[in-house]
Parts: sequence; C-alpha cells; structure tokens
Amino acid sequence: MNAPRKKILLTAATAVILLAGVALAQEEHVKSKSLLELFEATGFVGYLMVLCSMIGTALVIEHAVNLRREKLAPAPLVQDLQALIDEEQYDEAIELCDQEGGYISNLVGSALRMRHAGYAEMIEGLEQAANEEQVKLQTKISYLSLIGNIGPLLGLLGTVTGMITSFQKIESMKAPTPGDLAVGVYESLVNTTMGLFIGIVFLTAFFFYKNKVTKMTLSMNLQAVDLLKHLAVSEKAVG
Repeated sequence: MNAPRKKILLTAATAVILLAGVALAQEEHVKSKSLLELFEATGFVGYLMVLCSMIGTALVIEHAVNLRREKLAPAPLVQDLQALIDEEQYDEAIELCDQEGGYISNLVGSALRMRHAGYAEMIEGLEQAANEEQVKLQTKISYLSLIGNIGPLLGLLGTVTGMITSFQKIESMKAPTPGDLAVGVYESLVNTTMGLFIGIVFLTAFFFYKNKVTKMTLSMNLQAVDLLKHLAVSEKAVG
C-alpha cells in the first residue's frame, strides 16, 4: 500500500475516532428523564389522572372482595333456607332472608312472599327481584367503565394543554429551539400515555367483572329456583 493511501486511511480513522468521542460526550451530557420528572411535566391533568387511577384501583379491590359467590350466596345460608323450606317454615325463612340480606336472600324472600298466589307467581316475583339485583350489581361495576373512559379523555386534555404550552413558547421567543419546546411536548405525550394506560386497565377490569357478574347471577337465579322446588311439588300434590 502506497504512502498517500495510508495517509488517507489514517486521516479517516482519526476522524471516526474523534466523531465517536464527540457523540459519547454528548450522550453523557444528555440525561434521560426519570419517571418523576416525566410526571412533573404532565401539569395539573396528571394529578387528575392519578386521582382517577386511585379511585379505579379502590373499585377493583372492592369488587374482588365483594363480588364473590361466597358473599352473594353463602353456602351456610343456602343450607339453612333449604332446611326451612323443606320443613315448610316459610315465615322463618322470610325472616332469615330479611336478616341476612344479599342477592340470594332477596330473591328467595321476594318469592316466598308470593307463595299464596301460586308457584308461577312466586317465580315471577323471583325474576323481578333478580332483575333488580342484577341492575344493582351492573350499576356498581359500571363505575369502572366510567373511569376507563375518563382516563383517555383526560389524556387528550393533557395533550391539548401541552400543545398550548408549546405554542406559547413559540410566540414568546424569537428563535425557539427544540429544547424550549420540550416541556410542552413532554406534557402532551406523557398525558396521552397515562390516559391510554388508564383506559386499557380499567376497561379491561370492567369487562372482566361484567362477565363474572353475568355468570354468577345466572347461576344464583337457578339456585334460588331450585330452593323453591319443594313448593312446586306441594302445589301439584294439593292440586
């Protein structure tokens, strides 16, 4: 290899090394923002989304504790009701339902109050009570859907406020740089991300509990009807 060619290669290698050194120095100088710093860029909208997240989390925990078969239709209560109905102690069964409350108690209590009108009327009363109880449960879990829909809207609000901040910077400065606009851009993007995250999490939780409530209520409705089969047999025997 001749001397001029060696000189060119040496010069090129030196330039590459210098450029790499400059790039490394710039990377060391630029610090990535922490999560706290990113959150601080969200402005007041970020605090609203945190509040929504706290409320949504509390609802998820509350539903996990209370929306269970053991809470809505406790096995000992079902056994006691079955024993009282089989022994034709209907007034005692109604009193027990009133004392205990809950899904299965309200269904059976409403049905037993209609026993003098016949078995068909009892089942109709049970169905009406079941519809009321299902509405209560669906309304209870619907707040998760509300939180899941509010989150993205708040994220959109944060995006708009971030853009307003950016345009205010542009208006107030003669020669704005990308760094000057970064605050507004961070506000927009972080708010959008947080809003979408809230929507994904709590809408998923809502549909999970909605399906769970639908399956449980259908099963408990059939269980309540099964508790009353003794009255159907008695009515046929009398007929």
